[in-house]
Amino acid sequence: MDSTTPISGTSQVGLTTMAAGAAALAFLFYTSVIKAQGSHSSGPLGFRVFLSVCLYAATFLWLGLVSRIVPEPYLAQKYCQGRFTEWDDKITTPPGLYWISILIPQAAKSSGLIASYGCDPGTLRATNAIGLLVLSHIAVLCRREIEARHDGGPEGEARAGAGAVSSYALHTGFNIALFPLLFFFSGLYYTDVVSTAVVLLALLNHLVRVGRERNSFASDLLTLVLGMASLAMRQTNVFWVVVFMGGLEAVQAVKTLRPGNAIPQGPSGEPSESPMSDLKGYASGQVHDLPLHQAWPEGNLAVAALCNPMRILRRIWPHVAILLSFSGFVSWNGGVVLGDKSNHVATIHLAQMLYVWAFFAFFSLPLLVPLALQLLRTILARPPRGIVAKTAAFYKARALWLVCLAAGVALSAAVVRHNTIVHPFTLADNRHYMFYVFRYTIRRAPWIRYALILPYTLSRWMVWATLAGSAPAQGETTASKGPHKNATSSSSRKPTQADGPANAVPSSTALMLLLATALSLVTAPLVEPRYFIIPWVLWRLHVPAWSIGRGEGGGGGSARDSVLRSLAGRYDVRLVLETAWFAAINAATGYVFLMRPYVWRAEDGGELDGGRLQRFMW
Repeated sequence: MDSTTPISGTSQVGLTTMAAGAAALAFLFYTSVIKAQGSHSSGPLGFRVFLSVCLYAATFLWLGLVSRIVPEPYLAQKYCQGRFTEWDDKITTPPGLYWISILIPQAAKSSGLIASYGCDPGTLRATNAIGLLVLSHIAVLCRREIEARHDGGPEGEARAGAGAVSSYALHTGFNIALFPLLFFFSGLYYTDVVSTAVVLLALLNHLVRVGRERNSFASDLLTLVLGMASLAMRQTNVFWVVVFMGGLEAVQAVKTLRPGNAIPQGPSGEPSESPMSDLKGYASGQVHDLPLHQAWPEGNLAVAALCNPMRILRRIWPHVAILLSFSGFVSWNGGVVLGDKSNHVATIHLAQMLYVWAFFAFFSLPLLVPLALQLLRTILARPPRGIVAKTAAFYKARALWLVCLAAGVALSAAVVRHNTIVHPFTLADNRHYMFYVFRYTIRRAPWIRYALILPYTLSRWMVWATLAGSAPAQGETTASKGPHKNATSSSSRKPTQADGPANAVPSSTALMLLLATALSLVTAPLVEPRYFIIPWVLWRLHVPAWSIGRGEGGGGGSARDSVLRSLAGRYDVRLVLETAWFAAINAATGYVFLMRPYVWRAEDGGELDGGRLQRFMW
């Protein structure tokens, strides 16, 4: 979708203007939003400015290199000419990015905010470069809200330190901007960067909303506007603004119910264990949304939702309106995509839910290293010393884990056997890395498809274990105690400074993320890395900080563990490794894209596509 032409003097002026605007935007953000927090922020101002300058420099360096080395256009600039009613029938996504690229700069020029603007390659591509900077800042604010919600009091109450911005949040926002797919496309003219930024803006609004017991009509209207704006960027964003955010709004509606009475009492004064009493309690708001690492299969949220439909509808009506609008568009358009409908037919593709975890694991490898070490220690572990009951509990937990593992492997094998789909586009374009992934794995030999079940399974476990945060120490059977016994101890423990943002993700958030991810992927026959961007970003935003003191068994252990705990207590070293990992990937893919072009050739050696240079890309 990149729209490019050789850089002229006018485009240089436009690029310079946009770069200056981006610098001003970054400075304005850090002075008006972050610096205003003053002593409330847990990260030094110099660190924030350093990350901002690094991101700004890297983004516009990449943009400048791409604009100078890859100037060739392959889309006409019809919108630049004001021809908004014309549409290329091969473009599948809505024109939201084009509207932003044309209308906002033109309005700024008309009002005198910028001196000049040209609808040229440098300026159009700079839209995504600025979008990446904005995306990073929004990600920081989203992470701040997530930390404040987890560290603060009950839902609907004022949260202490809600304005604080932790170093973990700052570095997380920086790393999300360096995420190889986002960073790569920030130098080209694709919808992914701005689309992700708009979804994160909707998420930020959602996080603010769930911090309140009631929301105003203006807040509802803003939710509706942001949701529609996200759909104007990409149709599949409906899963994130309706299913993920709308689902969590529904959860919040039942979590803020005011139970009319205390927990039902039995004849002896003890809490009633009657199923009917439990159902009545759930219906009145006595629900438990446990941290993911303490999750227990219980349907109290579902019962509460079914018993309070009007309360939920009042809360989620903006999301319902977005869904109805989207349904109307699909009916009018005759499909989800705008163009090339014959090659983009919705198909059940369950194998996507295997690929996505391998994708997460590859790009988030530094975050998974502690889990890999813990897995090795668990495999080699012996039962904990103690009474027979503890040993029995240890083996019971391990047996349950093995049963779940076997079921997952069997289900994965069935999906590989019956639902592996190779889209013609995957095999037709050797410019994309996915062509080579399929060529040397899935298409190599039938047995390789089944051999990949092992990395799929390991990736899935490690991704969700990382999202859950620190697991219980060996021999600790937290989940076996049941949700009611753990809910009080988990919520009543006051977070320490070391815990900080490491508090675990609620089970409802994880379930909604899984549901939205599944709906967005299993309907797509084409395996496209860009489809995984928003699932990864949302997952990454919710990953807790590493608290090695809890995950590695508390205060005991070797001197090496003590050193690791000391380092982790001061800073999450995974973030530094993640930055280095992303920088290495970006450097490698950027070099290949810019410096290793090639020409398509026919079997007889003749040049195809007019001898135009082709380039490797995501």
